[in-house]
Amino acid sequence: MLRVDVKPELLRWACKRSGLEASALARAFPKLDAWEQGAERPTLKQLERFASLTHAPLGFLFLDAPPVETVPIPDLRTVGDRRVVHPSPELLETIFICQQRQEWFRDAARTAGEAPLPFVGSLRVGSDVVAAGAAMRAALGFEIAERRAMRTWTEALRRFLQQTDDVGVLVMINGVVGNNNRRKLRPSEFRGFALSDPLAPLVFVNGADSKAAQMFTLAHELAHVWAGQSALSDQGPLMSTHNDVERWCNQVAAELLVPMADFTRDLRAGAPVREEAQRLARVFKVSTLVVLRRMHDAGALTRRELAAAFETELAEISARVEASSGGGDFYLTQASRVGRRFARTLIASTLEGQTLHRDALRLLGISKMSTFRELGHSLGIG
Repeated sequence: MLRVDVKPELLRWACKRSGLEASALARAFPKLDAWEQGAERPTLKQLERFASLTHAPLGFLFLDAPPVETVPIPDLRTVGDRRVVHPSPELLETIFICQQRQEWFRDAARTAGEAPLPFVGSLRVGSDVVAAGAAMRAALGFEIAERRAMRTWTEALRRFLQQTDDVGVLVMINGVVGNNNRRKLRPSEFRGFALSDPLAPLVFVNGADSKAAQMFTLAHELAHVWAGQSALSDQGPLMSTHNDVERWCNQVAAELLVPMADFTRDLRAGAPVREEAQRLARVFKVSTLVVLRRMHDAGALTRRELAAAFETELAEISARVEASSGGGDFYLTQASRVGRRFARTLIASTLEGQTLHRDALRLLGISKMSTFRELGHSLGIG
C-alpha cells in the first residue's frame, strides 16, 4: 500500500481553505489528526479523496509550503477600507472556468474575423456619470420608454439580460460552482465580476444573490466593461466605497438603470418612503432596492433612513422569493449559467466539427451527449 509524505502544514492549509467544519473533516478522515501530527502518513488514495473533499488541487499538497493564492483579476472588494484576502476555492474556480470560456470564445471570434466591439473601453473612469449612463443605455437599447410599458421589473431584468447578450457581452449567472449544487457561491464574498476583452467581454453575476440585487450587479459590471477594465466586485445598491473605480461604476450603474433627471420629475416629495419606492419601482421597472438608492442620491433619504428602508425591503423581497421558490427548467438554468451567447456559439461550432465534443462538454460543465443535444434544441440549434 503506497503511502505518501505530506507536510502537516499543507493538510492544515487545505482544511482551512475548504471552509469545512473540523468535525465533518474528522468524520471523513478519522486519522486526519495523526496525519497532521506526522504520526502517520496517508495512502495515495486517501490523499486523493482528501483533495477532492477539500477542493484542493492534489499537486498543491506535495509543495514544500502552502501556496499564496490570489484572485487573477483586479480585486476591488473591500471590508471597511481593507482589501479582502483569502479567496474561497469556489470563487477561484468560478473565475478560472469563466476565463477558459472567454478564451475559447475569443479564439472563435478571431477565427470568424469578427471586429472588436466598439463600446469596450469607450468610457473613462471618472468621466461624467450622466453622459456615461446615457451612452450605455443607447448602446444597449435599455430605454426608459420601453421599460415603462413592461408589467414587472423581473420582466425588465430578462429584457436587460437579452439586450446585453445581443450587443455581444457574454453574461453568466450562477449561484454554484459549475453545476455542483452543493458548492454554493456566497454573495457576502462577491456579487459579480467583469472580464473585459474587445472580442469577448464577459460579465458574471452571482446567482445566489437576490434577483433584486442582480440587476444592479449586472449594470455595475457592465460599467467596468465600458471602461475596459476587468474587476471583481462586492458592490450592491446600498454599498458605499472609497475606491474611485467602484464608486464611479456604482454611480454609472444607478444612472443607467434610473436616470436622475427622469427620477426627480417623478419623485413625490413627502410621500411615505415604502409606498413611493414601490410606485417608482413600477414606473422605472427596477427593484425597490435600486429606487431606494436613487431616493438617497436625490437627497430624499438620509444615509440612516436609506439603511433602515433597505433592510426592511430586502427582508420582504427575500420572504417572497422563499415562498415562491421551486424547481425550474434545467435547460433554461443551464443556458443562464453558461450564457446564451456562449452556449449557442459553442454548440454550433461543435456541430460544425470545429470544436471537439469532449471540449464542448467540459466548457459547458455537462457530461452527457444527450444533455448537449437537448441544450442545443432548447436554444434553437441542432
